[in-house]
Amino acid sequence: MAELYENDELQERVILVGVSMQDEDDTEESLDELKDLADTAGAVTVAKLIQNREQIHPGTYIGKGKIAELKELAQLMDATGVICDDELSPAQLRNLEQELDMKVMDRTLIILDIFAARASTSEGKIQVELAQLKYRLARLVGLRSSLSRLGGGIGTRGPGEKKLEMDRRLIKDRISQLNKELAEVKRHREVIRSRRSRNNVPVAAIVGYTNAGKSTLLNTLTDAGVLEEDKLFATLDPTTRTLKLESGQEVLLTDTVGFIRKLPHHLIEAFRSTLEEAKYADIILHVVDASNPQMEKQMHVVYDTLSELGVKDKTVITLFNKQDKIQEKERLRDFKADKTLNISAKQGTGLDELKSVLEEILQARNVLIERVYPYDKAGCIQLIRKYGQLLEEDYRPEGIYVRAYIPMEIYGMTEV
Repeated sequence: MAELYENDELQERVILVGVSMQDEDDTEESLDELKDLADTAGAVTVAKLIQNREQIHPGTYIGKGKIAELKELAQLMDATGVICDDELSPAQLRNLEQELDMKVMDRTLIILDIFAARASTSEGKIQVELAQLKYRLARLVGLRSSLSRLGGGIGTRGPGEKKLEMDRRLIKDRISQLNKELAEVKRHREVIRSRRSRNNVPVAAIVGYTNAGKSTLLNTLTDAGVLEEDKLFATLDPTTRTLKLESGQEVLLTDTVGFIRKLPHHLIEAFRSTLEEAKYADIILHVVDASNPQMEKQMHVVYDTLSELGVKDKTVITLFNKQDKIQEKERLRDFKADKTLNISAKQGTGLDELKSVLEEILQARNVLIERVYPYDKAGCIQLIRKYGQLLEEDYRPEGIYVRAYIPMEIYGMTEV
């Protein structure tokens, strides 16, 4: 037991602080989510504190009375740090640290820290470091005192303490270098997208709130082998896999980074090229955790984020996932979606229906052709086999009779 106690002591013990300007229940829910973020980052939440105010205090986030209460609570709970539920300005961070004489973090720092721990590809690492450096550039003074106070812990992953000690000029140089690297990655991603477009293979982007079950869906449909974990932001690096439908039609499924309320602006900017997979997709698969009491609010966050990314006029299929966790089954609706289905990605329930719906949507985009091709034009039939659905093929004296559904994009390429 003593060993467990020692391990526990190594973890940061944090108090979560939120300001409620209108809806206290909403602030409670946001702090519950912040607790999950803190858990994922490796901290132990020892208490929560909410202040009702008309607006956030511009200098210290919370008022003087609440700061005194927080100081007492921190001593009582033996807390090592505080996490505020909103992004703090450099002044708020500095002032709050001076008042409390302890490490102060905010929601943005925690999310950036989780992203730094989970980025595995070179692109993911570039995006995370870029977001962290932009966030930290304005907060160098506050963070320097904060890091010396605890000597590491949450907020020091990724670029780390040494890079924080660089002067602003060096950090700006590093940001400039990362922007160039990211631009190169973006060009590479655009080349891949244009190649897909030329190949006429439809793309379905899997989007949704973090931990809704996107990776589980991708794994169950395609055996992708993507990490599945009951933690926020388990998947950071997007994965694309091919799904072959019963008709022989292929669809590319792309997993994306999970959305979350108050998703830091630095992250949206840094991960824009990754998140834009949804913008260039033909179909959006919106995965929703139907077992979560905050389901409707989470859906709202997803649609807001898609709107911010300029994703519009897409065919949306909303998948109410985790039906295996729900006692009372009901047919849920999403009025912004073209189609809604109840599924369990983990158990595979409803996925055959999803494949049928994908077939229907893709079929609606196809054109029915009936033609006789001269034998010297047999190459056209290879195109039809690859990108369309061959219904009938008959070898006749005058040529090959074909009846097939083909995408509009290759219609001109198959004319006799």
